[in-house]
Amino acid sequence: MAVPSLSLSLLLLFTIALFFPFLISSSPVQDPELVVQDVHRSRRNLGYLSCGTGNPIDDCWRCDPNWEKNRQRLADCAIGFGKNAIGGRDGKIYVVTDSGDDDAVNPKPGTLRHAVIQDEPLWIIFARDMTIQLKEELIMNSFKTIDGRGSSVHIAGGPCITIQFVTNIIIHGLNIHDCKQGGNAMVRDSPRHFGWRTISDGDGISIFGGSHVWVDHNSLSNCNDGLIDAIHGSTAITISNNYMTHHDKVMLLGHSDSYTQDKNMQVTIAFNHFGEGLVQRMPRCRHGYFHVVNNDYTHWEMYAIGGSANPTINSQGNRFTAPDNRFSKEVTKHEDAPESDWKSWNWRSEGDLMVNGAFFTPSGVGSSSSYAKASSLGARPSSLVATITTNAGALSCKKGARC
Repeated sequence: MAVPSLSLSLLLLFTIALFFPFLISSSPVQDPELVVQDVHRSRRNLGYLSCGTGNPIDDCWRCDPNWEKNRQRLADCAIGFGKNAIGGRDGKIYVVTDSGDDDAVNPKPGTLRHAVIQDEPLWIIFARDMTIQLKEELIMNSFKTIDGRGSSVHIAGGPCITIQFVTNIIIHGLNIHDCKQGGNAMVRDSPRHFGWRTISDGDGISIFGGSHVWVDHNSLSNCNDGLIDAIHGSTAITISNNYMTHHDKVMLLGHSDSYTQDKNMQVTIAFNHFGEGLVQRMPRCRHGYFHVVNNDYTHWEMYAIGGSANPTINSQGNRFTAPDNRFSKEVTKHEDAPESDWKSWNWRSEGDLMVNGAFFTPSGVGSSSSYAKASSLGARPSSLVATITTNAGALSCKKGARC
């Protein structure tokens, strides 16, 4: 049955009042159709309303069909503790044209290694699809963005990315997997300096004394040690929108129980999908302040979130789906401490969705000052996690179209 035009107008007015109350005044509307036209114009002008996902990072830039011409806008879309990581936003575009890595001391222009060691800010992109098998760790210099959008870029089969004692780094849109140990070799870290590197751990991304770091929309799997580790006084970090699979010790945040310099560490872990084949450490935390928000945990074998040395863990709006193994239902693991110690650690679960028998063991007195230091953004309802994380991992972006 056809809906009368007046009824359709009233329905549209009701929708407008619900979602756009600022457009509805107390005075009568003489022509409902004019209001509807105004709303359509607003949607076109604001753009993000017409393709919004509820993921605040993606809704900041993915609706732009000209993203490829406005790449550096991404740097203004970060959230959480790493939100001030601008990477190479204020520098030139550097195009990687050569997938080789033959010389870690004298890298060729056009290679990824040559790009990341430069002193000036650079926004690094790729001329085509490529797989880069690094000869040694990729030692990054400050104010760099590695942006894989528009190409399928794999860093795999050798040592991977090291962010050591540098600041303002963005790693976006890469496939990082099968990372190996490197070292006992000379490696250049700037145009003016190279030095001897001892054996590395074989992490996908190693953050060592780094700050203002944003790791977003990468796909990571099957590395020698951790997928993403942050240690030795690293802080101001956001790890978001990544898809992690097929790995044992996923993420270590904090060097050791005795390394108290990590007490100031602040890390946001948001909108990630922890997927198939994962075992533990999503993350494993020490000393600092950790905001775990709106992630989708669909697989773990031992536990999801753990820690030692009295970290503050603020878990909000996540979805935890426990494995069928009845001995692995607990989300949390208090490491290396008796209950008499860990019962005072501030770990809380707020608005998390527990599926298939999953349960979170909270602890501590819940002091507001402690959780304030472990709060970095507003959590969305856990019922929205599937939508928010549906595009986690490296995206398939095409030039001239929304990503």
